[in-house]
Amino acid sequence: MLTWPAPQIPALPGEGRQVRVHDSSTGAQVVAAHGRRATMYVCGITPYDATHLGHAATYVAFDLLYRAWLDAGHEVVMASNVTDVDDPLLERATATGVGWRDLATEQIALFAEDMTALGVVPPDVYEGVVETIPRVQDAVARLLETGAAYRVPLEAGAGGTEPGLGDVYADLSADPSFGDVARLSPQEMATLFAERGGDPERPGKRHPLDPLLWRRERPGEPAWDCATLGSGRPGWHVECAVIARDGLGLPFDVQGGGADLLFPHHEMSTSHARLIDDGHGARTHVHAGLISYDGHKMSKSRGNLVLVSRLRADGVDPMAIRLAILAQHYRSEWEWSDAVLAGGLARHARWVAAVSGNGGPSPDATLDAVRDALAADLDAPRALAAVDAWADAALAPGRDTSADEVGAPGVVARTVNALLGVRL
Repeated sequence: MLTWPAPQIPALPGEGRQVRVHDSSTGAQVVAAHGRRATMYVCGITPYDATHLGHAATYVAFDLLYRAWLDAGHEVVMASNVTDVDDPLLERATATGVGWRDLATEQIALFAEDMTALGVVPPDVYEGVVETIPRVQDAVARLLETGAAYRVPLEAGAGGTEPGLGDVYADLSADPSFGDVARLSPQEMATLFAERGGDPERPGKRHPLDPLLWRRERPGEPAWDCATLGSGRPGWHVECAVIARDGLGLPFDVQGGGADLLFPHHEMSTSHARLIDDGHGARTHVHAGLISYDGHKMSKSRGNLVLVSRLRADGVDPMAIRLAILAQHYRSEWEWSDAVLAGGLARHARWVAAVSGNGGPSPDATLDAVRDALAADLDAPRALAAVDAWADAALAPGRDTSADEVGAPGVVARTVNALLGVRL
C-alpha cells in the first residue's frame, strides 16, 4: 500500500535527547528506544469514514515521537496498518450502497490527504489487511498446529463449501503472560471485551475472552480461500501482530494507538505475537488520550465527529489544527471546541509574525527547551510554551535589539518544523 508524501524535516544544530515515554502497562516513564534502531508500530484506521480529530491527535502524538527519535540520532522504522476489511467497513458499505473496496479506497485516500496536510511523517511499512492475508493465514495455521488455537462450529449457512471447518479462535490459556499489557481485573477485561468488538457469548468458545483469528465465510461477505483454514477473512488483532512482526521484527520498541486500543486490541495482538513465534511483541505500550466533542468521546458510532477534511475545506490552516492538538498533552483526555481551534489559529499567526524578520533573540535556549520537553514524555504543551516565550520576546514593542542574532528566526522556524511538525 502506498503512503502519503513525506514532509521535509530540516536539520538542526546539535542533537536531541534520549526520549522517555509513559508505559501504559507499568505507569512508569521508560526509555522509548535503547538501541540506535528505534522501532514503532502505530495501529491504523478502519477506512469507513474520514479522519476525525481523535485520529489526528493520535497520529500527531506518535509523529512527535518519530521526530524526537530522529533528532536524537536514531534510525527510525515505523509500521502501520489499514484494516481494509472488517465488520464496520462492510456495514457502512451496505448502508450506503457503495462497494466495500470502493469505500475503503476513497477513505484511505482522504486519510492520506489529511495526514499530508497535518505534516505527519508516513510509516516506513504501510500495509492493508487484504494484502497480508496469505501471511495471516500462515500464522493462524501455525497457532492451530501448536494447539494455541481451536475451531468453533459454525451456524447453518456459514462456511461456504466447507462448513465443517469452523471459525478459528485463539486459546488464551496457552499464553501465561496474557494480561501483562493492560493489567486489568477479569471483570474489567470482560466488560471492555464486550464493548469493543468481542463476542464473549459465542457458543463453543473455551473462554469468553478468546479472540477470533479467522472468520469463516458468511453469505454476502468477502472471503479468501485457504486450504487449511477454509474460506474466510482475518480477525482484527492477528493482522497487527503479523504486520508488526514482518515489518519491524520482534520484539520492537513501542506499540502505539488511542487509549481504547489498550484492551482488548493491544493485549490480544501482543499475545498473538508471543504465540506465533515464541517471541515477544512491543517492549513498551504508549497510548494517546481520547478526544471529546459535545460532551461525549468523539466516535463514529455516536456521530459527534469533527473532521479534519471539513476543517480544511472551511479554510482552516492545517498547521493551526496541529497547534490546537499540540496544546494538549498527548495522554490527556480533552474536548475539542471553537476556543481550542481559536487558540491554535492565534498561536500560528503569532509564531509566523515572530519569525518573519531577519534577526531576533538567541534561539539556543528555545531549541534546548523544546528538545527537553519532547524527551520528557512528549510534553508538547511545554515545548509550545518555550516557543511562545521566544515569540513574545521577538515581538515585544520597543525592545532592545542590540543583542539580536541574525538568522535566529530561521533557527526557531526550523526547530518548530523539525520537532513539532509545524510549518511557518
